[in-house]
Amino acid sequence: MNAISLKLLIIGLCMFAAAGLSLALKPTAMVAGNGTRIDLESLIPKQFGDWKVDETIVPLIANPEQAAIINRIYDQTLSRTYVNKRGERIMLSIAYGGDQSDAMQVHKPEACYPAQGFKILKNADDVFSTGDASIPVRRLVATLGSRVEPITYWTTIGDTVAVNDLKWKLQQLKYGLTGKIPDGLLFRVSSIQADDTAAYATQDDFTRALLRELTPGARKRIVGNPAPAT
Repeated sequence: MNAISLKLLIIGLCMFAAAGLSLALKPTAMVAGNGTRIDLESLIPKQFGDWKVDETIVPLIANPEQAAIINRIYDQTLSRTYVNKRGERIMLSIAYGGDQSDAMQVHKPEACYPAQGFKILKNADDVFSTGDASIPVRRLVATLGSRVEPITYWTTIGDTVAVNDLKWKLQQLKYGLTGKIPDGLLFRVSSIQADDTAAYATQDDFTRALLRELTPGARKRIVGNPAPAT
């Protein structure tokens, strides 16, 4: 056997072994099937602290293409607008998916807002303090004509918040090595306001009030196991 044939044989054997290893490690067990079924409608209260659902506001409806993507990726979605006594309004959107494999991963606002015609003027990492824990978040500013919408969001994979794509992928791989497919959640708050600094402050106050109202189990569903505040 000449050197070229031997080299091709070795490459072929390596490819075969890699394919077999990939198949053997392919996750098959759904984490979502092992716990209590999540129900966003009952999990998130309609009134808490100084906030209550504004029943006069109808949430924006996604275009058919986006609606199809959302329905494919997520098992449940929740969209509400809350108002406080000062007349400040926060739009809350939560989407839960039981399958966070490569084919079915969260659809982030950076993608879904431009698909609705918005422009993203700001996209920055930040840290949100719940008071006793720190959560990595992403801050955006989206515009559509005269509408200016500051946005704060985070995503979870399993029991970990992972906004950064690399961290998200590492968490996915960690689950995959144990043969498990993690579930995931996207938590987003936004408001219509030109002053994004003020908007983020109100969004943080709203989110802290909501988290304080949740049971420990419900809170874990939303934020996983975050790092203690520093």
